[in-house]
Amino acid sequence: MPLRNEQRQHIETLIRLSEGQPADLGGCREVIRRSWERCVGEYRLDPGRPRPVRVLTQQALKEHREPVDELLHVARAGVDQLFTQIAPLGYVLLLTDRQGITVDFRGQRDRESDLRRAGLYLGADWDERYAGTCAVGTCVHDAQAITCHQSEHFDATHISLTCTAAPITDPQGQVIAVLDISALQSPRAQESQNFGLPLVSLYARMIEDAYFLHRYRHCLMLRFDTAREFVHLNGRGLIAIEEDGSLIAANGAGRALIDAHLRRWPPWSPGWQPSITQLFDGELGELLGISATSDDGIRAFRARASDTTCFITLVEPRGRRQSPRGLPPSPTLTPVPALDRLASDDPAMHRVLKLARRLRNEEVSVLVTGETGTGKEVLARALHDSGTRSKGPFVAVNCAAIPESLIESELFGYLPGAFTGGRSKGMRGLIQQADGGTLFLDEIGDMPLTLQTRLLRVLAEREVMPLGAEKAVRVDIRVITATHRDMSELIARGGFREDLYYRLNGAQLRLPALRERADKHYVIRNVYQALLAEREREVRLRADAMSALLAHAWPGNIRQLKNALAFALVTAEGDEITLHDLPEECQGHLGAAPQTFAVTQTEAANEGEVLHELLRASGWNVSLVARKIGVSRPTIYRRMRRHGLVPPNWREADSKLER
Repeated sequence: MPLRNEQRQHIETLIRLSEGQPADLGGCREVIRRSWERCVGEYRLDPGRPRPVRVLTQQALKEHREPVDELLHVARAGVDQLFTQIAPLGYVLLLTDRQGITVDFRGQRDRESDLRRAGLYLGADWDERYAGTCAVGTCVHDAQAITCHQSEHFDATHISLTCTAAPITDPQGQVIAVLDISALQSPRAQESQNFGLPLVSLYARMIEDAYFLHRYRHCLMLRFDTAREFVHLNGRGLIAIEEDGSLIAANGAGRALIDAHLRRWPPWSPGWQPSITQLFDGELGELLGISATSDDGIRAFRARASDTTCFITLVEPRGRRQSPRGLPPSPTLTPVPALDRLASDDPAMHRVLKLARRLRNEEVSVLVTGETGTGKEVLARALHDSGTRSKGPFVAVNCAAIPESLIESELFGYLPGAFTGGRSKGMRGLIQQADGGTLFLDEIGDMPLTLQTRLLRVLAEREVMPLGAEKAVRVDIRVITATHRDMSELIARGGFREDLYYRLNGAQLRLPALRERADKHYVIRNVYQALLAEREREVRLRADAMSALLAHAWPGNIRQLKNALAFALVTAEGDEITLHDLPEECQGHLGAAPQTFAVTQTEAANEGEVLHELLRASGWNVSLVARKIGVSRPTIYRRMRRHGLVPPNWREADSKLER
């Protein structure tokens, strides 16, 4: 068959490349250029002599299929599903072994002869050493997904084809097969194939994971993802483990996690592998007990190497005993309701509450740190309520809220006549009021230096000297303090006594910001239920509102969340809270609507008229107008006030009152 002009030009370019002459490679990609150089330099392929398609005999094909028979069985569902998506676009599907031999194939029967001539057929050999640069062969060599589009093929007989391939690897990361989609003709622009690479890569990973699950079906397995919603459905990471926590094998995402761990903590000896409890910040009993301790079979753990949160589920083989061999059953923690209700399965909160359990009955001073609004006082009160001092008083003092001129008398108290303006009978200070219980000093970083010295004495000697007194009073208190400030910086600037800091910081509990927590859904639900209980109302939180709340950054943390939900309860009409009932800053991009109500400078004059017309047309239904233009109801009310728009029923009510 005579060569076309584009084929001749392609051959001439490659001949110049093979002879070391200047060749215009244009915008040739690096991965393609390297393959071309292998073809002429290492494989000694002659670009001037296109090679015929090589299709194996039935016997030879059988010898290639037998070693991958198990993979073919597992891959069949994924192959069929992918083909149903690409067939209407004119593509065929090839599954090859690691040598580039097509061991499974899906194509259109009415084009069978054309596909066979092009090598898009069962038994076709797409090894780079024979066929030259192509998606399958180059994917096998580089072990990475690739599109080889038209003239990027080495052999001139293939330059009408477009092919996209992705590797399928075994648990050791070695290529065992390649998944490929190809078409006889396609648009000239390579960008027309942009859809193919992510699609084929996705199905290759699905087949790879299905093969992993099948191969290690008799083992314990952890499946994980960074998104809770995807863990059961399509969790990216898979790690097979022994019942003592040692690693057996992992898929691609699992190997990446292991590699990151080994880079951060290099092994002492070759071949050493970390245990599962070294990869994730948790005890073996916690990991193996996920099914028993979680309603949805998922728990969050911190990956030590990356310090990121992973959501994990345990995949158990049939007939597995609940208690690991050689290990005692994981001890059941005694419920501590005051602490347990503060979090679900956020790893950072889990560490905080684990330490808090140990500290609740101790006399050691505790410093709670974290951003404003993270719930430092709530944690302090939970420590008090769950400990041996729970029957004593819990006295909270905000050091930043009391005027500096009054904080000394408020804390230490005073005798009658100690100073002008004081109570005639004097006053027991807050420190004395906490006797037998807990004194919580919030925003301790804002305490004046002069009082820091007196507080240090109280902590050292366990006695307090009221103003005007000559004799100190013994006090039995536990001190918990909190701050959102950087205490090291404050000490360095001379704003806080270092010796007092070490007295207060017997143990430190750092609360994570709400935006960092893996259990935001739990926190939102808990705060919301508490607000409903206070108001004795039944109002549903709709899914669009929950999505917006989960997506918000919460610079004000739980305090801001509580305010936002309280606002929504006040402004909501009916028995549900929607996206548009939330404060505007919480709606984010989710609040955008196809129709917007612009308030630019040039349109401001018409805003009142437009709003009036929308309200009139909707029968003065404020909620309907708010949804239509994509803002909250309070925004509509503010704009109504700005333009003096009053609903007719309000005007009628006013006139009746006047009469």
